Amino acid sequence: MPGEGEIKLMASIKHNQRYARSIELMRKAEQVIPTGAQTFSKSKLQFPVGKAPHFLVRGKGGRVWDVDGNEYVDLMAGLLPVLLGYRDPDVDDAIRHQLDNGISFSLATDLEVEVSEKLVDLIPCAEMVRFGKNGSDVTTAAIRLARAVTGRDEIIMCGYHGWHDWSIGTTVWNKGVPDVVSSLTHRARFNDPEHLKSVFESLKNKIAALILEPVSIEYPVEGYLESIKEICEQNGALLVFDEIITGFRAARGGAQELLSVTPDLACFGKAMGNGMPISAIVGRSKYMKHFEDVFFSGTFAGETLSLAAANAVIDKIINEPVVDRLWKQGQYLSEQIETLINKYSLDGILKLSGIPPWQILKIVDHENATVAEIKTFIITSLLESGVLTTGSHNMMYAHNEEDLKIVINAYSSTLLGLSKELEQKGLAERLGVELIKPVFAVR
Repeated sequence: MPGEGEIKLMASIKHNQRYARSIELMRKAEQVIPTGAQTFSKSKLQFPVGKAPHFLVRGKGGRVWDVDGNEYVDLMAGLLPVLLGYRDPDVDDAIRHQLDNGISFSLATDLEVEVSEKLVDLIPCAEMVRFGKNGSDVTTAAIRLARAVTGRDEIIMCGYHGWHDWSIGTTVWNKGVPDVVSSLTHRARFNDPEHLKSVFESLKNKIAALILEPVSIEYPVEGYLESIKEICEQNGALLVFDEIITGFRAARGGAQELLSVTPDLACFGKAMGNGMPISAIVGRSKYMKHFEDVFFSGTFAGETLSLAAANAVIDKIINEPVVDRLWKQGQYLSEQIETLINKYSLDGILKLSGIPPWQILKIVDHENATVAEIKTFIITSLLESGVLTTGSHNMMYAHNEEDLKIVINAYSSTLLGLSKELEQKGLAERLGVELIKPVFAVR
C-alpha cells in the first residue's frame, strides 16, 4: 500500500503535469540525498511539493529554467550569490581564462594577492584578508580569532551566522551539538542596546565577540550600531559584522560603508563570486595577524577559478553602476508591490522588510488563514505565473524591465487571488498540498 506522501505525489502528477519531471526526479533524489537537495533552503521543505519545480537546468541573466522546461524570473539568485546575473560574460570569461592556466596549485598564486588588495581598498575595516569557500567558514574563523585575541570563550550573536556548532547550536536545529558548546553562545535582540548591555553585564569579562548582520530585514535605528561598537570597546570584545549577504549589495564596501560604522572584523561571501564558492574574512591588521598562529587553513581556500570570478565581480562593481541599479530596481519593485498590497486590502497581513536590493515578504496570520497557508498560496501562485521565490526579492544586476513587469503582473494576480481566498476559511484544503514551514526563524 502506498504511504500518504506517495498518494499526494501521485495526485500532484495527475493534476499538475507542469512539474511532472521535477516530481519524478525528486522520487529518485530522495533515495540518495536527504531532503532531495544539498541545501535546506533550496529543498522541498521550502516549496509546495507537487506544485513547484525542484530542479533547475540552466540560467541566463535574471531567469532560470527547470527540468520541465518552465521559465522563471529568478528572485532567489541562488540564495543571493548571483549578484550580476547568470552567465555574466565578464565573470565567465575570467573563469575560462583561468581554467586554461589551472585551478588549484601547490603554492599560493598571484590572484590571492590581487583580490586581497582590491578588498582592502574597497572595504572600510579591511587591512588584511583570508579566504574561505562559504559563509560559515569565515564567520567561524572570526569567532576562533576573537577567542584567541581576547582569551575569552563566550559569544553574543543576533541572527543566523552559519551551520557550525557555535551558531546553529542556539537554534532548534541543534541535534549533534554538545550542550557545552551551545552554552557558550548567547543571543541579544537586534536594535536593543540596553538588552545587549544586560547580556554583557551578566557575563562580565567573558565575551570574546559580538557578531551580527549590520542591516537585515530590520534596519538599524539611528545610533544603534555606534552604541554597540562602544559597548564592545568598553567590554574588551571584538565587533564582527556578518556581511555575507550585505557585502557588495548594500554598498560596494558593504553595509559598513552604507552605515558609516567600521567593525573590527567582517565576513563577506555569497555575491563575491557571482555563484562561485568563495568567502573572505577581513579586518584590522592587529587582529588578522593572529592568523599566523590561529589555525584557519583549507586546501581550496586559494582555488583560482573562484578568485578569478571574484576579481571580475569586484572590477564590475567598481566600474559599473551595479549597486545603484540593485537599489533602483529593488525600490521600484517594492513600491509597485506595496501598491498592490494596499489595493487588495492586504496591508494588515503582508509587508516588505529589508533594503531594496534584498527584501523579504513578511506575513502574519489572518482570521481565515495561517501564515503557512498564506505563504503556500503566494509561492504556488507566483510559480504558476513564472516567478521563482521563497518570499524574498534578491535583486540581480541583470534583472531588466521585462523581468520586473512579469514579477509585478504575477503579484497582481496572486494578491487578487489571495484577497478572494481569505473571504473564507479552509485555504489549506483548497491548496491540496502540504503547507510550507520555515526551517527556523533566522531573522
